[in-house]
Amino acid sequence: MAEHKGQPELPEEEDVRQELKRRFLEEGAAQAAPLSALDESERERALAAGRELFKRPPVFLRGVTSLSALPDPHEVEIAFAGRSNVGKSSLINALFGRKDVARTSNTPGRTRELNYFALADGRMAMVDMPGYGYAKAPKSLVKKWQQLVRDFLRGRQPLRRVFILVDARHGLKPHDLEAMDLLDEAAVSYQVVITKADKAKAEALEKLLRDMRRKLERRPAAHPEIHVTSARKKRGLEELRAAIALLLDEGRGSRSA
Repeated sequence: MAEHKGQPELPEEEDVRQELKRRFLEEGAAQAAPLSALDESERERALAAGRELFKRPPVFLRGVTSLSALPDPHEVEIAFAGRSNVGKSSLINALFGRKDVARTSNTPGRTRELNYFALADGRMAMVDMPGYGYAKAPKSLVKKWQQLVRDFLRGRQPLRRVFILVDARHGLKPHDLEAMDLLDEAAVSYQVVITKADKAKAEALEKLLRDMRRKLERRPAAHPEIHVTSARKKRGLEELRAAIALLLDEGRGSRSA
């Protein structure tokens, strides 16, 4: 499937990339490097690894409604989280170039379990988490889901990164900040992914990114690089695939060290 190419850069993007690279190299962050910190050959290898990782559909393992039902730990686990109707299912499907990986719906909050998928011959697990808001559901059930998510985020040792999806039109909301607070407290790395970028004007998107970068600088578990994506326009998918592939390489390296 053809990727979105030739997207004009937002003003100041080059300066931002250089700053991310400087911060990563100086601080020696214990997390996979931003793509902007890689040289050209390393970046191309990461992009190729991302394409390889997502060229086959994932294998659905199970929907988890309690911690006791979690599958055995994988080498690397990642999770996608975000508010209801943020476009999570559409983005996951777009990463694989398919329409049937994650369930899409006009009714927000249809994901009500931790849906586990296996990638890379079972070495990586991808978790599709319930959206914040949980649609129209009994309060007792909502409370149960919330506790499951909190316990999962706090205690899942191989969880290498949580991708927090944020709608380009709305920016960070209280539920997003609450999730970030929890991840900061649990020392679980997370990275913001902007969705539906095609639905925001360039100047509004630029302002959103500036504001978001300032807020993330003060958060200890936040990865410095923000991915800007559009499932519909195929924008940013190749870079996001590469970022995920880097986590698998990092996991392999740390295990053999």
